[in-house]
Amino acid sequence: MPLFDLFWAMLWFSLLVMWIWLVISVFIDIFRSDDLSGWGKAGWTILVLVVPFLGVFIYVIARGSQMQDRAVEKAQARDQATQEYIRSAADTGDDVADEIGKLNSLHDQGVLTDEEFQAQKAKLLA
Repeated sequence: MPLFDLFWAMLWFSLLVMWIWLVISVFIDIFRSDDLSGWGKAGWTILVLVVPFLGVFIYVIARGSQMQDRAVEKAQARDQATQEYIRSAADTGDDVADEIGKLNSLHDQGVLTDEEFQAQKAKLLA
């Protein structure tokens, strides 16, 4: 196979993969869209299935910016859920150092006596 034919084959293969990715992205966006009614989703789906090139290009032109906004919102929601899960999994209550700091501030204010402070501190460290 000549080098030029190999180049063209790789180019067409890359374009095919990009086209498949774009069609899948459009279908995902159609069905995830909250602002489209059922009939709207059905209409876009039929248009993309019947006339694929034209349907996808019209969809990207008409709703491309909204498509990007929904993708960003979805990514931010996923990131926030992940961060909340990490915080909840890592949260084991207040740290011992924080509790001792609170006890120390109470002791400095005169709320706790020396004996009470030492007893509470020993309890925390045990």
